[in-house]
Amino acid sequence: MDERPTGEYGLSAGIALAGSLADAGRYVFTADDAVELRPADVRRETVPRLLKSLADAGWIIRLRRGLYAGTGKLPGGVDVPPFAIATSLVKPSAIAHLSALAHHGLTDQIPRVVSAITPRKVVVPSMRGAQPVECPHVWHAAGLDFRYVVVVPEHFDLGVEMIWEDERFRVPITDRERTVLDLFAMPRLFGGIGEGLGVLEQFREDIDLAKLVAYALRYASIAVGKRLGWGLETVGACPAVLAPLRELRA
Repeated sequence: MDERPTGEYGLSAGIALAGSLADAGRYVFTADDAVELRPADVRRETVPRLLKSLADAGWIIRLRRGLYAGTGKLPGGVDVPPFAIATSLVKPSAIAHLSALAHHGLTDQIPRVVSAITPRKVVVPSMRGAQPVECPHVWHAAGLDFRYVVVVPEHFDLGVEMIWEDERFRVPITDRERTVLDLFAMPRLFGGIGEGLGVLEQFREDIDLAKLVAYALRYASIAVGKRLGWGLETVGACPAVLAPLRELRA
């Protein structure tokens, strides 16, 4: 058998490899996945070169070293949606902040960057450059920009739910109340505390205020609790909702 990794054989063998991955539901996959699920007539040592050939041809997308996403150009393949790419690039991570705010219908803004939280330190490629960058560090992959905010482990799982981005991809995302809490916990990421107040004013009836307050207490930050309490009081929340926050002591 011709073992050349490029040319007609390389591309056809690569497409067969990608097809095996798609058949197994691995639309985002590692190089190790490709070795494990390769067709019987593809040798282990040719897999890295086949993946490179597929990426060079635009049949798959290289997200980072050793991690790839399939595309709709492949037989049986699909284009991987942005949230699924974001939560695959860094694990564990969850969609959050402006991306979650837009998903829950709490803003009319269309975020230009996919935002996520993670409890682990993230080093994006731009951080490795010798020249400083003026804009915040983002991870560019698949024609999109992704921003990861590192949070303490105790805050990561708070209010994170799983949603279906489409019929194939299920991803973690902060729920409506956790996303609103983040407006007061990290207001600079949303353009200021006024954004949080505006969301409470406009969508108060759509937010479970008791759950929001419970999240604030579990967040265990007096400053965040007081900011949220101020916001809720400003929009006229009932005293029973505000009572736990009023008991916070500096």
